Amino acid sequence: MSEEQPSYKLIYFNSRGRAEHIRYILAYAGVDYIDERVPKERWPELKKSMPFGQLPVLEVDGQPIPQSNAIARYLGRKYGLAGIDEWESMLCDILVDSLGDLRQELLQFQKEEDLFKKEEKKAKFVKETIPLFLSKFEQTIGKNNGYAVGSTTTWADLVFAVALENFEQMFGPAALESYPALRSLKQRVHGIPAISEWIARRPHTNS
Repeated sequence: MSEEQPSYKLIYFNSRGRAEHIRYILAYAGVDYIDERVPKERWPELKKSMPFGQLPVLEVDGQPIPQSNAIARYLGRKYGLAGIDEWESMLCDILVDSLGDLRQELLQFQKEEDLFKKEEKKAKFVKETIPLFLSKFEQTIGKNNGYAVGSTTTWADLVFAVALENFEQMFGPAALESYPALRSLKQRVHGIPAISEWIARRPHTNS
């Protein structure tokens, strides 16, 4: 007897943001779910009922799961996207967490209110931080022939594809010219039929 498919509701704002890699995973796995997009004006009231007052939240048979990467990791394991063994599963975590560190660096300069300091931080981010992280990622993905981990698609590939799309949107289409392995990973993921079908029909948003 096959295991019954749980019901999913993904709750987030009307943007890609911290939920898009979860949507990619669900699309890849061919799983039906409710994609609930919360209007900004409704959020202050809804916030009180969320586990940590944050989104995204995935409801699994009505049980709320917070934290975007915990959700992605859970779905990745459930739908065969966590690598072939525990070692590859750990490597997925390392890459995704490192990408999270890069995102934190980005937020630091974006949130800076002093315009002079903001420009200073942005210059350092573009000249030092981005090349440091992306060159490491490029090396790893190049070694794996276009995969983040091992030689099969993992949830880390989907996280990277989303992040790289955002990166090109932020810094221009030529932003990945120096990183051919990263660019080919993004193109490969976006060429997966289930993912390209999702991209074609998802709501158009700026971020």
